[in-house]
Amino acid sequence: MNLLDSLNPSQKTAASHIDGPMLILAGAGSGKTKTITTRLAYLISEVGIDPLNTLTLTFTNKAASTMKARALSMLKADISSAPLLCTFHKFGLLFLKFYISELGRKNNFVIIDTDDKKKIIKDFEIDVQTSIISNEISKYKNMLLSVDDVINSSKLNTASKSAQVNYEKIAKAYKLYEEYLEANNLVDFDDLLALTYKILENNETLAREISNRYQYIMVDEYQDTNDLQYKLLRKLCFCHQNLVVVGDDDQSIYGWRGAKIENILNFKDQFDNVKVIKLEENYRSTPSILKAANELIDHNRSRLGKELKSTKKDSNPVKIIENGDENIEARVIADQISKLLNSGVKADEIAILYRINALSRSLEDGLNKARIPYKMVGGVKFYERMEIKDLISYLRLVLNPNDDFSLNRIINRPKRGLGKVSIAKLEKFAYENKTSIYNAIYMMDDDIVGKKSRAVLLNFANDLKDLKDKPIYDLLSSLEKAFGIRAHYEALPDGVERVANIDEFYGLIKDQILNTPDFDIDEFLNELALQSEQDRISDDAISIMSVHASKGLEFEHLFVIGLEEGFFPLIGDGSDIEEERRLAYVAITRAKTGLSLSFANSRFYKGQRTRLNKSRFLSEAGLCEGSLRIESSNEFKKGDLVKHKIFGIGRVLDSTKIKAEFKLKINFGGNIKEIMSSFVEKVV
Repeated sequence: MNLLDSLNPSQKTAASHIDGPMLILAGAGSGKTKTITTRLAYLISEVGIDPLNTLTLTFTNKAASTMKARALSMLKADISSAPLLCTFHKFGLLFLKFYISELGRKNNFVIIDTDDKKKIIKDFEIDVQTSIISNEISKYKNMLLSVDDVINSSKLNTASKSAQVNYEKIAKAYKLYEEYLEANNLVDFDDLLALTYKILENNETLAREISNRYQYIMVDEYQDTNDLQYKLLRKLCFCHQNLVVVGDDDQSIYGWRGAKIENILNFKDQFDNVKVIKLEENYRSTPSILKAANELIDHNRSRLGKELKSTKKDSNPVKIIENGDENIEARVIADQISKLLNSGVKADEIAILYRINALSRSLEDGLNKARIPYKMVGGVKFYERMEIKDLISYLRLVLNPNDDFSLNRIINRPKRGLGKVSIAKLEKFAYENKTSIYNAIYMMDDDIVGKKSRAVLLNFANDLKDLKDKPIYDLLSSLEKAFGIRAHYEALPDGVERVANIDEFYGLIKDQILNTPDFDIDEFLNELALQSEQDRISDDAISIMSVHASKGLEFEHLFVIGLEEGFFPLIGDGSDIEEERRLAYVAITRAKTGLSLSFANSRFYKGQRTRLNKSRFLSEAGLCEGSLRIESSNEFKKGDLVKHKIFGIGRVLDSTKIKAEFKLKINFGGNIKEIMSSFVEKVV
């Protein structure tokens, strides 16, 4: 059987391409893995390319092993050597084993993980959160900034005095960290690419040699590449342009961790005579699901443009579920899932997605009450999250200061400047005097832990004591005022998520107080303990996860919750409405036959019950009526949606700057007009 026989025409064109750059724009469920693995097998088995002259790069070990197994199974005969198909970072590791000597270092280096990295940084005792320093160092390396670059930048920093001091501390930590790595011949995850690029940048002869070795390069999930990966690929293509990239600009959802959608959007302009193939036949979802996905993503301006076409027959229309609040939402969805399970649908064919992790709380409660087993994919259950366990420990201590287990958990969180030695001495004193750690704080003298540490401990114990008799409704704000738990987590790199979880937990308690006249905090905490210790989940469980965690997965029946303005799309500092829309597109295209999109009229938002508006994405997907959102703007581009008081809604076909405004060519439903920009408003 010919390798290409099982492919559709577009897949066949892409798989049989040999020389020159090519962009395979592969829509969700369009068979991209099949296409690129077939191309690899085709190059080796049909064209006669030496497997050693090929390099295929992807992002996860799982994807790499799956693709390698598929490609090898298609080869017609045994081959003398296997093609190199691995992650970017595995390629960097292999390269450094051969060439790190170019930097004057030995190739018996050890790779450290994120935990090792944080331990090293922590030992420098710099007064900035360890995770913040770790995050910044990673950012510097991916931007190819040396220690000197960062130190000089910190000296030139014109930000506020406090921000500059912080910046200088991080620059100092970077210097100490790099010195430590070199002294101990260690390499961190970011070094695998940064050092590889540095070597190729400094040695043109070697760059030519490596480029000539890997004559045929393919990259999967190209929309997820960052600036450093793009620059590295340019080095690998030093002597040729045989680079084939596969990806979907509409599924670029990792901008927050450095991915640059511009890499895929600009690919055709960065290489010569780029061939562009669109894979638009979708083998996963029904026509009604794809219609919603296509209509939604068509509102984005930064895209190359394609339209998914279903190869399946239509069945159920997309459902919209309106709920009064998050608890009703959880009950309604649990009820619908129970009906699916009772009708014979397997649990592993059902999933629930959400934009923010905090929304899982009410969902988990609802599933537990309905006795529906679930597994959390790529995340931690709500009541098992660090910040929630910390809050529970604080509340338990207010009720019972002699709870040593809870006290041990939070005695130095947020940090109070207590060292491990001081805490160990305190615990030893308590043990020897057969008392609780809390009582020991009052009993011991300054000479046990030192005057400064004892003063800190006394403040901590007194703050706990002051909270003991607070009315329950005032307890939460008093807890925050005394210990600053929210502010502590807000400062972390993932602070937005953690604070959302804290607000959700505070909101839950406030709701319980309002709706339960005889609310008892102790009983409430005991119920949580019982809930988190539910029977271990069997394999026969539905999946719940964030939309980010769902990428690459598919389910027969899918529920997406929290489709309200402020939650999905997430709106706030640094949020990107186009990336939010791409995220919604990813969510919708995970569904195969059944898709339900849910919104609530009210939720706890930043700790307060708030009335919410349904997400603009529901109307943009053509699933319901929705009011248009007008944006005041002086900038207009091709693809913008605009509103004119006479002609209505239209899309900009062309934009020409004339002095202070733009002359726009606009298509109003087939009626094309040229109008000055001051006469229209942008619709978002």
